[in-house]
Amino acid sequence: MRVIVALGGNAVLRRGRRPDADTQIAEVNSSIRTLAGLAAGHELIITHGNGPQVGMLALQSAADPGLSRPYPFDTLVAQTQGMIGYWILQALQNALPGRQVIAMVTQTLVSAVDPAFRDPAKFVGQVYERDEAEKLAREHGWTVKPDGEHWRRVVPSPTPRRVVETRLIRRMAREGVVVVCAGGGGVPVIRDERGRLTGVEAVVDKDLTASLLAEALECDAFLSLTDVPRVMRDFGTPRESGIAHTTPHELRALDLPAGSMGPKVEAACRFVEHTGDMAAIGRLDQAERILAGDAGTIVTPNARWPRTGTL
Repeated sequence: MRVIVALGGNAVLRRGRRPDADTQIAEVNSSIRTLAGLAAGHELIITHGNGPQVGMLALQSAADPGLSRPYPFDTLVAQTQGMIGYWILQALQNALPGRQVIAMVTQTLVSAVDPAFRDPAKFVGQVYERDEAEKLAREHGWTVKPDGEHWRRVVPSPTPRRVVETRLIRRMAREGVVVVCAGGGGVPVIRDERGRLTGVEAVVDKDLTASLLAEALECDAFLSLTDVPRVMRDFGTPRESGIAHTTPHELRALDLPAGSMGPKVEAACRFVEHTGDMAAIGRLDQAERILAGDAGTIVTPNARWPRTGTL
């Protein structure tokens, strides 16, 4: 099978931990060990989040007295692709000796008139108490919004339209190369009036980009892996229960948080609706069980997986 995996932010940095390099490298090594089995038996494409890292770099850039203006977000996303991609690349090479692996800086095409540019909603960076968040917003011209019990910076998150390097990724996957790409949703770019690519101040949702890329690459399965075992029905109430097998229609009827599980569910639903294939949401350490249909929330057109016969 050709499988695309969208790694959640916990695969690189768990919430509340300091973003030191050695901490993140240890998390990546642990995460990649759980994916080695998938890579051994399938064509594997890996995407990853970058929320804490891109926010940290943005804060550093804004506070750097040597700059006349902070680095734009497209450049910061490219920086995180290089940094996190390097960590994942090395972890994969160590876990899969002899297997070819590549980490790519990739661009994601968005629309210059996407309404998201008028309503920033994508969380980036670390969490703050409200007073500190509002102080930073005044100092740096940020937009901040509540994220659970805390506050975080938000930036525009336009809808991905295409990963520019899709054809190259497809070619490498066909040759058995494990590809790390579309980190942080990809570097956000538009085409100007001359048709040239140019970066924009935004962050694209990694799950939506992964879903789009999975469809374009004709993947058999799309896995969104995070730190929760399943999508929950009636989350936070006494009636809370995990969903094992479901359909896009059933998932779309749920009331899910827009900033956390919502994008993962939307990405899974889009992939299944457009392709008729399987998507799943679940815990990173259960990746192989999820693909076998024994864990996570499995989303298919008829709520059944695996198909009749073998994988």
